[in-house]
Amino acid sequence: MINIWTIAKREYSLYFSSPVAYMIAFVVYLVLGIFFFLNLQVAATQQGYVPGAEITMGPLATMLVLITPAITTRLLAEERRLGTIELLLTAPVRDSELVVGKWLGGFLLVVTIIAITLVYPLMLNQLVSPGIDQGPLLSGYLGLLLLSASMVAVGVFISSLFSNQIAAFATTLGALIFLWWVLSPIAQVTGPLGSHSELINYLDYSGHYFDNLMRGIIDLKDVVFYLSVTALALFFGSVSVEIRRWG
Repeated sequence: MINIWTIAKREYSLYFSSPVAYMIAFVVYLVLGIFFFLNLQVAATQQGYVPGAEITMGPLATMLVLITPAITTRLLAEERRLGTIELLLTAPVRDSELVVGKWLGGFLLVVTIIAITLVYPLMLNQLVSPGIDQGPLLSGYLGLLLLSASMVAVGVFISSLFSNQIAAFATTLGALIFLWWVLSPIAQVTGPLGSHSELINYLDYSGHYFDNLMRGIIDLKDVVFYLSVTALALFFGSVSVEIRRWG
């Protein structure tokens, strides 16, 4: 556990020694600020429209698909490119500790970005009478944490397969786009035609979040899904590193 935390702290601090973390945070807060302002404008001009926390959580969940590859691409791919992973593999650190430590460092950065976005629903709570619904706010942010944990894990696994950061970034982005945007239309098309639509729907990343968690419904199957993806991705990442150790 000490090794995991040491690696995580190192990775977390490295993000802030380069422009990456600041650029990602700037883009996220700028986009959310625009959505926040536009929804307030609509609420001021359209009678009966009362914005809720979903005006922040919905765009943020979608942006995680786009920013996660930028966060995870360097975690193991850069180590392989620079050859420093060989030093890590000869250190008294288990492969699983290395992978989990890298994942935790990236996850903590995403958690930091997500935590600061709470300022938008808190401001909205003061502007809307009698305040926003707290149930969807809590379940929605829980969903964002579960979602980001699984996405970062997928990114770490893919990063372990490459020594080229651009290839790792493109592959991670493609995988997350497929899980987020492509699976649902496939399920709708194959639903009347095949028997695998239920499995495809279950694997649909966005459905677990938008259909339940963002609406205030905490379903165990959604929690299990994201935790399972996280655990499996970290396991495969550890296997990938172990193969490299003995390869």
